[in-house]
Amino acid sequence: MSFNDNVQLDPSQVQDRRGAGRGVKVGGGIGGGIVLLIAVLLGVNPALLDGLGGSSTQDPGPQGQGAAAACLTGADADARLDCRITGTVNSLNAFWPAYLAETGTRYPQPQTVIFAAATGTGCGNATSEVGPFYCPADSTAYFDPGFFQELVDRFGSSGGPLAQEYVVAHEFGHHVQNILGNLDRAQQDPQGPESGAVRVELQADCYAGLWVHYATTAKDPATGVPFLEPLKDQDLKDALSAASAVGDDRIQKAATGKVTPEAWTHGSSAQRQSWFYRGYTSGDIKQCDTFTGATP
Repeated sequence: MSFNDNVQLDPSQVQDRRGAGRGVKVGGGIGGGIVLLIAVLLGVNPALLDGLGGSSTQDPGPQGQGAAAACLTGADADARLDCRITGTVNSLNAFWPAYLAETGTRYPQPQTVIFAAATGTGCGNATSEVGPFYCPADSTAYFDPGFFQELVDRFGSSGGPLAQEYVVAHEFGHHVQNILGNLDRAQQDPQGPESGAVRVELQADCYAGLWVHYATTAKDPATGVPFLEPLKDQDLKDALSAASAVGDDRIQKAATGKVTPEAWTHGSSAQRQSWFYRGYTSGDIKQCDTFTGATP
């Protein structure tokens, strides 16, 4: 979805660490690195990719503010990916507090970090190979913008705005799960088509769809103008394309030539699309209960 041009962004909600690191990434290269990135993110056993991923080391270096500090308006969000991440974060932080308050739940605002190559986190040092992720130890969502283009180039996701915004909203869905006490259920049953890990990821997809349902009404607190313009049919197709592209079955097939449901940690393409769409069409968090029933 496109942003309203005159909406005011709040870049203070995003820390930009790009350019702060001093180390040089070695091994793998962008071709092998993205295969390992997708594998780790989406449930392919990295051992199956021996020889493709390579190894990497990186000194995260000092952390500082980067170019995202210049993201000031909705027009910036439409023009630049880092600003689109910032604007999406602003919209999510405007939506979730009021929505959760209706159920008596307080929403502590998470932190958001944009980085390149590697960075330190409350969950340990992380490189781009892990993809976008949420760390519950420091309540922070981490994004390397390079991931979005690789997802298009190698796995056929749409490059449309809502495809990218969906990824941000999914990680914020994990923050909501952390607040509600569901995030730990992924560790109790970490892989398989009906595992707790899959159910947690599909619920985050549903929460992303829930945000999309209300996104055009979540307003900039400073101006009272909605962050995002009305949803178009193409926007929804973009989001569903991204959800399909990050399905375990599709990633496994691309990486190894076969599908192994026993190793799933995020769900199939069809499941991810279905749960995102359920959140979008219902606008009801109660419809995002992926933990009920034998098959999520």
